[in-house]
Order: sequence, then C-alpha cells, then structure tokens
Amino acid sequence: MAKLLIVDDEEKIREVVREYAEFEGYEVSEAADGREAVSLCRIEDFDLIIMDIMMPKLDGYSACKEIKKEKDIPIIMMSARGEEYDKLFGFELGIDDYVTKPFSPKELMARVHAVLNRAGAAKKDAVPAVLKFGGLTIDPAGRSVSVDGKKIDLTPKEYDLLFYLVENRNIALSRDKLLQDVWGYDFFGDDRTIDTHIKNLRNNLGPYRDMIVTLRGVGYKFETSI
Repeated sequence: MAKLLIVDDEEKIREVVREYAEFEGYEVSEAADGREAVSLCRIEDFDLIIMDIMMPKLDGYSACKEIKKEKDIPIIMMSARGEEYDKLFGFELGIDDYVTKPFSPKELMARVHAVLNRAGAAKKDAVPAVLKFGGLTIDPAGRSVSVDGKKIDLTPKEYDLLFYLVENRNIALSRDKLLQDVWGYDFFGDDRTIDTHIKNLRNNLGPYRDMIVTLRGVGYKFETSI
C-alpha cells in the first residue's frame, strides 16, 4: 500500500483528497504547511507527496527544496496559479507533476497512479553498474554524477534526463520522446522544458558538455565513442 502525504493549509482540500486517496487504497498522512511537511518527511517515509504552493510558514517550493535535499520522493504540486512560469519553476525543482486548482479529485488520483507507476518502473529498471565516459562518472544506483572526480549537484529531473540520454547513447531522441519517457505522457509542457534542462545539464557537465549533441529540428543525443 502506497503512503501519501497531503500538504495544504486548507483543511477542506485535505479532506477531499484524503477521501479519494483512501478510497483508492492509499495510506494517507496530512500536513497543514510546508514546515510541518519537511518535519514529517525527516521522520517518516512517503511514496508520494501532494503539496500546495501557497502556504504559511513555508511555501511549497521551499518545502520541496528541503525535502529533495534528503529524500527523492515524487511530488505533485497543486496551485491556483496556472502560469507557465510557475509550472516550469516547479519542474526545475524536481517535481513530477503539476495540478491547477480547482481540480478534479478523480483526475488527481489518476495522476497519483501514473507518477507512482513511473517511480516504481524507474526503480525496477535501475542499472547498478557505474558508467564511465572519460572523466565523467555516472552511478545510477547511487544517483550521483562526478566530473573529473568531483561530485556535481543535479536536480532529480536533470539526473533522470541525463541517465535516459546515457542509457540511449548514440541514439537520436526527439523532444517529444524525451517529454514522454522522462516526464511522462500526462505532462503538460512544451519543448522549452527540455531545452532548459539540457542547458543546465551542459553547464554542470563542464568539459564533457559536448557529449550532449543538439540535433537541429529533431532533439538531442548523448554521443560518445568511449
């Protein structure tokens, strides 16, 4: 049974989500603000977090940053603000999905199911071997990346994208393919999401940035002869 954490300062919203989640068979815990959510995550393990953005004491974005420092828990963000900037900023932090209020509880549960399925599939497909390309070292099991012996910090989604590119190295991958396989079929975004993450990845890879090759009019590929 998957364990969910619902984080929202509105009690009625927590009650509605809890009702539908428990009906689907999920175990549910609640937090009324971001600070409480961070504290709960330090003492308990959750399979997925549903979190509002605008909350007192600590907002959803800040809570997401703190939680991701310690645990790689899938997060679905909720907000009354549906601007593209808010969504992109959330995905930059490593969230897995974004739901705009008012929302359909049934649709939210469908998204919860999809995110949990992706997270489960990612764990099953994890390749334990450490991959080395010259001075670039990628440890899938430990979810860490080093450049010339120095560990670099990547967001969870940047790591997912890099590993997907490496796993399919020397294969041309369209932006649509990357969005579908890395973000999931239910992601509502555009090509700029991919381009932004590729730019950040290249900056982090430093001398090995050119291993991520741009295929004009198509997408990208991780290219190496090593």
